Amino acid sequence: MKPVWASPPHPSKRDFLMKSKSNPLRRRAMRLRDYDYSQPGAYFVTICAQHRKCLFGTIIDGKMQLNEIGQIVVECWNRISQHFPSVELDEYVVMPNHTHGIIRLKIPGRIAIRRGEVASPALNNDSHKDEVPSPTLGRILAYFKYQSTKRINQYRDTQGTQVWQRNYHDHVVRDDPDLQRLRQYIQNNPMKWELDQLHPNNPSRW
Repeated sequence: MKPVWASPPHPSKRDFLMKSKSNPLRRRAMRLRDYDYSQPGAYFVTICAQHRKCLFGTIIDGKMQLNEIGQIVVECWNRISQHFPSVELDEYVVMPNHTHGIIRLKIPGRIAIRRGEVASPALNNDSHKDEVPSPTLGRILAYFKYQSTKRINQYRDTQGTQVWQRNYHDHVVRDDPDLQRLRQYIQNNPMKWELDQLHPNNPSRW
């Protein structure tokens, strides 16, 4: 029996914010309505620094050169799976002012999803009703933002300063070709920095 893949809309970065007559910078609803973001599967996420400030390093010859703050971001990102045992981290990149990553939510109590596979988001199953539920994607990213913000502010002695934008962009990975495409996008992101919509010299609705 073939797995059933989620088929949500595939928003791009430029859809992160939308214009309206009443508010030209009104944020649209970025989460899929009625979607369970604790379902097993793979999720591509983008988190942007507050005001698109280039806090984490620079791009030199198409490669990301992390500064001390960028190193903190990497360390906090890699600790996500230590804090949440049902979470597995896939490809990611820390850019000068944002982070892309693929996060996998495993089925509670089951073996880890192999790197070359994507588990399709599953419906509620009574056989797992006694298992500890997986954290939601929002809870995972809130933890990452909190821990990285705390450490960065300690490093800079800037307690209370907001490091990340309030929200984030997500995309539910549909199938293995989608997963491979997103991995390639993450790997190539530093080489295309000058054209990136999140580059501070480029117009953006983020």
